[in-house]
Amino acid sequence: MTDRIKVAVLGASGFIGAEVIRLLSAHPQAEVAFMSSQQHAGKPLGQVVSGLRNSRAAGRRLRSLDELSKVDVAISCLPNGVLPKVLDDVSGQADLVLNVAGDYRLRDPEEIAQYYPGSVGGWRQDIPYYVPEFGEKPSEPVVNLPGCMASAGLYALYPLFRDGLAEPRAVVDAKTGSSGGGNTTTENPSLRAGNVRVHKLHGHRHGPEIRQALATWTGTAPELQFSAFSLPVVRGVFATAYTWLREGAGTAEVRRAYARAYADAPFVRMSNGRSPVALPMLKTVVGSNTAEVGVSVEGSRCVAVCALDNLIKGGAGQAVQAMNRVFGLEETLGLPEVGPWP
Repeated sequence: MTDRIKVAVLGASGFIGAEVIRLLSAHPQAEVAFMSSQQHAGKPLGQVVSGLRNSRAAGRRLRSLDELSKVDVAISCLPNGVLPKVLDDVSGQADLVLNVAGDYRLRDPEEIAQYYPGSVGGWRQDIPYYVPEFGEKPSEPVVNLPGCMASAGLYALYPLFRDGLAEPRAVVDAKTGSSGGGNTTTENPSLRAGNVRVHKLHGHRHGPEIRQALATWTGTAPELQFSAFSLPVVRGVFATAYTWLREGAGTAEVRRAYARAYADAPFVRMSNGRSPVALPMLKTVVGSNTAEVGVSVEGSRCVAVCALDNLIKGGAGQAVQAMNRVFGLEETLGLPEVGPWP
């Protein structure tokens, strides 16, 4: 490919939108051609997003969505419920729309009404749910990407159910940093610092998302308990998945299943060490597009853990990775495999 991919970033002033711009600034085959922000239209990017004020794009002005002109791909980082209202117009200007929000993640009408009431309607064609490591590369003009905690849960559980090693039930405990609430959260920082608290014990929308995805890709829709917790960190998701193995399945079968599942996945790394420091941790993935997965078996009980950066592998990086695959580029282009250390 000789021509650079022209990308529109919708919702550029949010955390994930800003990360998309930062990542694409180092992408050798893509360029940001348009940046939208309804609230800050007309203002320079660097004035609105402090973290990008030293970037080459800092002086470029944010635009209103109705100014969008023809691009190759639009990466929508708009809040839930916004894209369905404008999708016809956006898809008319973009050959591909990658949605980072949750609007089209679920297929069941009752679940959509329950978890994403503002997203009902707005499009008449099938919109695939896409995780780059699973399923076929989509050819549809609009694609929805997974949630950050759902991604971590899926990476932890997928190999077990793909190979039929686990009973059809699981418990997922997901903990996330404060950036997961976006830059409009009203949570007081003093309540987050030095504290771990419950976010939602039952009824989190990532629960049905994980169950639906596993049913699609493994043929098993497990009975799933999903609970979410808040961590006193800025970035990162740490998910722990508990399952019960079928008779005859043990450590060797489980490790082979994970090794096979992620053998060709450049951004999912298996941690095979037995000591706690060798298992997944936030410090080794934050700032990167890498998800670390570790698994341990004792008798019939299996515990899998996954750590990833919610704004990159759980958001902006996932979108760039999907874009690379759809356009036939090297999957790793423009994406960091490691973050800063320590």
